[in-house]
Amino acid sequence: MNIAIIGGGPGGLYFAALMKQLDPAHEITVWERNAPDDTFGFGVVFSDETLGGIENADTTIAEAMARRFARWTDIDIHYRGESHTVGGQGFAAMSRKELLRLLQERCRDLGVTLRFSTVAPDTEWLRASYDLVVGADGVNSSVRAAHADVFRPTLDRRHSKYMWLGTDRVFEAFQFFVEQTEWGVVQVHGYPYSDTGSTFIVEMHEDVWRRAGFDATDRADGAPGASDERAVARVRELFADALDGHRLFANNSKWLNFTTVRNERWHHGNLVLIGDAAHSAHFSIGSGTKLAMEDALALAACLHEHPVAERALTAYEAERRPVVESTQRAAQGSLEWFENIGMYARQEPTQFCFNLLTRSRRITYDNLRTRDPDFADQVDTAFAAAQGLDTVAPAMFQPYRLGRLELKNRVIVSPMDMYSAVDGVPGDFHLVHLGSKAMGGAGLVMTEMVCVSPEGRITPGCTGLWNGEQRDSWRRIVSYVHERSTARIGLQLGHSGRKGSTRLMWEGMDEPLPEGNWDTVGPSALPYGPGCAVPREVTRADMDRIAADFVAAARRGAEAGFDLLELHCAHGYLLSSFLSPVANHRTDAYGGPLENRLRFPLEVFDAVREAWPAERPVIVRISATDWVPDGNTEHDAVEIARAFIAHGADAIDVSSGQVTKDERPAFGRSYQTPFADRIRHEVAAATGTAVIAVGAIASYDDVNSLLLAGRADLCAVGRTHLYDPHWTLHAAAEQEYRGPGAEWPVPFGAGRRKPPAARTDAVRPRLSLLRSDPADQAVHLRWTPAPAPAPAPVS
Repeated sequence: MNIAIIGGGPGGLYFAALMKQLDPAHEITVWERNAPDDTFGFGVVFSDETLGGIENADTTIAEAMARRFARWTDIDIHYRGESHTVGGQGFAAMSRKELLRLLQERCRDLGVTLRFSTVAPDTEWLRASYDLVVGADGVNSSVRAAHADVFRPTLDRRHSKYMWLGTDRVFEAFQFFVEQTEWGVVQVHGYPYSDTGSTFIVEMHEDVWRRAGFDATDRADGAPGASDERAVARVRELFADALDGHRLFANNSKWLNFTTVRNERWHHGNLVLIGDAAHSAHFSIGSGTKLAMEDALALAACLHEHPVAERALTAYEAERRPVVESTQRAAQGSLEWFENIGMYARQEPTQFCFNLLTRSRRITYDNLRTRDPDFADQVDTAFAAAQGLDTVAPAMFQPYRLGRLELKNRVIVSPMDMYSAVDGVPGDFHLVHLGSKAMGGAGLVMTEMVCVSPEGRITPGCTGLWNGEQRDSWRRIVSYVHERSTARIGLQLGHSGRKGSTRLMWEGMDEPLPEGNWDTVGPSALPYGPGCAVPREVTRADMDRIAADFVAAARRGAEAGFDLLELHCAHGYLLSSFLSPVANHRTDAYGGPLENRLRFPLEVFDAVREAWPAERPVIVRISATDWVPDGNTEHDAVEIARAFIAHGADAIDVSSGQVTKDERPAFGRSYQTPFADRIRHEVAAATGTAVIAVGAIASYDDVNSLLLAGRADLCAVGRTHLYDPHWTLHAAAEQEYRGPGAEWPVPFGAGRRKPPAARTDAVRPRLSLLRSDPADQAVHLRWTPAPAPAPAPVS
């Protein structure tokens, strides 16, 4: 092949070297507009996984890199006058300039043509003249821009300012310096990359940056390669303790806003993007150079495996896209955590450190316990102490007081519609469904959305509480839960609004009933989506009648013996649709600004709170974002939560979306928990109001991690309990926990031990002459460069 590469960074050079190594007959030319020794930034960090791939692909490059690595396992976090060290992580870093020099030498040795200080020819000319054109020209890719109609990029410019700097202080480990200044929180990400220097990245939210006056000198000297020296001088003063008398270096160091790059496509004909041209991930997870070199390896492999270029590029994108998107999800979580770091300024230091380490949700409590058991013990002890508890136990099995209601643990079975009632009456199915979840160990079991009127149902199979027969059937279920388990049971009350009169879920979710339907209502005459019924806009008289229906249903729920009531103001049902500007276009006192959109839901809440027994808690479920432009955002969610808390809500249950069919959720593991985190730290913690996290929380490790980091007080787990009704008890067995937080029903006691399997039943013999000393498996490895050799004596 005749290959043109635009961009002489690590990705482009590594790809050139690999292709030439695979087949010396390839003719490869690299264009780089900068000189060979021009580089911006200081050090680059690699994971063990990536290094293994590099070693397998090109041992020459791998061995050269290994000789220059700074290696360590520790992370030091400096916060509120304390320093905490967490080990067992595993890092390898080197100078970016050294990496580029090695790759350039390798390319020259293999016969790659390198054209530095040269702008690449026009992309279309290259495409016509070469078999393959690789766009490796970085985050500001001209290749991507020239073909934006094909690649369809999304450039997400973020809200924090950062600057790459270097220092001759050689750190012994990864360093986070977190300073609470008069302007807000400012942090430094620092790490060693050689025996002479370290990377020193300073970052702060743009609001803090402006309050601190850094904008005064931003772009003052627009000369290419010039640094903002006045800003550098201020950073040097601000972090004098961190520098400890050492120098701070600049290299084209200016204030930047990180841009997350995503593309709908990465290839077009014989043109393909790699590295930051195709995608970017925030520097706080150290992934830019790593991803670029992994792209290069995968692209070279696919071209070698597939003789037809188009098929090879399709295979490359199919292979790499899931990996990159997974990394970007983690990077997005990390990026947003640092953007909002000011929220955590009041956290106790041990919890803050754990929160920082688990920010991307890739590292969890179990990960940290494996890597550094001593630190995990510190986290457990600090959590118990903060709750005023004497016993250290897994966080999920610590008790919680919700209003006046005592919960044995912090696991909630989330409300899940079952569509299995007849005329709104819950039957044996509901007894078995909810009874099994209560006997399975959860602290609180929630009903599905129980509808306040026949017209308030979603489907004909939804349960209700509009008559005495329904109340009595619910009383039977509540009594069973109380008699047969130590769980509490909560009632979720709601009205379907414009999402009502639809088929059962498995017959066609959100599709209108073909017959036997009923009129739907909403704040405005706007359908939920294409093909959905147009609701009638509610009048004041309708609102009064619906509020009365909620009150009557709440009273029946109290008579049935429910321990807790949740008002459903989420997922696009009636009260949720009043809150959302997407569904509420009213021009009266119940539409327009958020204050007005809150009016009816708050009226219903107040009426229900008055009707519900004072000693039993009332909580509210909200959708924290509508996942569409012009809809509610996480910032609106904070104000919605604030309003319900002011009216006496005992907890905010934080879900998201399902307000419109046009939504575009960012699905992923625990994807809704950042909304709960924000509400807890911005509103709820100060008032003592509980926050419940929900949304693809699928493991006990995730539950423990969320609780220990202070992102929520309780966790609601739904589909996982459908998979395993005894999930909570099994989580206790897996963690070897026995205590009041997870008591097995007496008839089930013999099942508390996990059944043995072939692997667990076998007893393995000793096969080593000498046992390894655990001390040899260093949890804490520091970077300590070897001292320079003493000069030879002069004769």
